[in-house]
Amino acid sequence: MKTEITTQHSQLSTERSVLSTQYSALRFFQTWLNWIGPILGLLLVILIFSVLMESPGRYLSPFNLRIVLAQTVIVAIGAIGMTLIIISGGIDLSVGSVIALTGVITALGLNAGLSPWLAVAAGILVGGLVGLVNGLVITRLRVVPFIATLGMLGVARGTAKWFAGQQTVNVPETWVNELLVTFPNPSWLLVAPGVWVAIVLAVLAAIILRNTVFGRRVFALGSNELAARACGISTDRLKIWIYGLAGLLFGLAGVMQMSRLRQGDPTVAAGSELDIIAAVVIGGGSLSGGEGSIFGALVGALIMAFLRNGCQQIGWPNYIQEIIIGAIIVVAVAVDRWRTTRAVA
Repeated sequence: MKTEITTQHSQLSTERSVLSTQYSALRFFQTWLNWIGPILGLLLVILIFSVLMESPGRYLSPFNLRIVLAQTVIVAIGAIGMTLIIISGGIDLSVGSVIALTGVITALGLNAGLSPWLAVAAGILVGGLVGLVNGLVITRLRVVPFIATLGMLGVARGTAKWFAGQQTVNVPETWVNELLVTFPNPSWLLVAPGVWVAIVLAVLAAIILRNTVFGRRVFALGSNELAARACGISTDRLKIWIYGLAGLLFGLAGVMQMSRLRQGDPTVAAGSELDIIAAVVIGGGSLSGGEGSIFGALVGALIMAFLRNGCQQIGWPNYIQEIIIGAIIVVAVAVDRWRTTRAVA
């Protein structure tokens, strides 16, 4: 009898060890796929448009690369903030309107004679304030993020038009206008200053998410909010911090948008929330929460930029771009649901 029990126990231990090894291998494969998948998608987009164009050398030229990188900055900075929100299990549909509002605020500050640094700070802080309001509405009024930020989309857009007098706000010549120029000054920067700003912010955000208590709590919140609360995490306070920090990044994206246009436009960035959310999801973020990476979001932003740039060079109208981006979002979410289902199974 003892021999049979010992044999069964040994078999169970062996099976447990095999299952543990298989699970570890599966997690390694999923992690590897999350990293390499977006890069393969980027290479595929570049390859497709290179084949479709009559002069692929122009599409892949250093000059066009500078243009694409400059075009990526606004979506990339917005995607960094959206990654924080999506990992935590939330969503923010107001980002496009916040970009317009903060661009107008920055332009008004410059027109009022404020120091460029103060005008930029004002725009960024207004973005942070909008994020805080979103967080408070979600946590205090218990409004779901989708509805709360959908309402803020209208509020922020209307406020931008009100402050701007329903017209564009031209700005004087300052260094703020040079943040997204194709040929920077000094030339040793190689690419627009805004590109370097986005890279630095991405590195800092990645370090915070992966190597700090705050980052681990963000992942815990998105994975299982009830479990996170049971572990002593103040989930409501954490959500307010997340939406506030994301708002600051959206505010900076608005400053970059103003720099690109060289004016504050209250009607700009309508629909940019789709590009930003798509960049995060394409980069491996899960709309269910608990998954995502800054690196993946940046690659997703590059995919969107190369896609739009390629469509423009071929001469496809805007509605074709919108159809393609909409289809990409659906496919990316479908793949995310498939990954989630496989992980549970």
